[in-house]
Amino acid sequence: MSSTPETTTRNSGWAHRLTWVAVVLWAVVIFAVSARPGSTLPGGYSVQGHLGEYFILGGLLFRALSARRTARYAVVLAVILASIYGITDEVHQHFVVMRTPDVTDWGLDTVGAFLGAMTAYALGRLRARINRSAS
Repeated sequence: MSSTPETTTRNSGWAHRLTWVAVVLWAVVIFAVSARPGSTLPGGYSVQGHLGEYFILGGLLFRALSARRTARYAVVLAVILASIYGITDEVHQHFVVMRTPDVTDWGLDTVGAFLGAMTAYALGRLRARINRSAS
């Protein structure tokens, strides 16, 4: 497989590592929010919170994975990884005061990750189209 200068730049060094740092930091944020007792969470958090948290996680995972994989494969893998993390998040909530694991929450996590990964994918394609038309 040959690599173009654009691919080499996108796949190399600190920029790629920073995308993974962002994934890990966001996973820590999700864990920290899940560690809060249920009574300390703002009302209506469940749907918007799960979708929003995992939208961001899905987008970040897509960005990190797409640097070294095809975009479509990166979308699928990002959703799978975020969904697995959602399962561990629900298990974690079993041990938190006034929190319980919920399969619906896991479903929202997975939908949010899918939407985030697809949005990142679409934005990447749009940026590539703009760059092609500008040159």
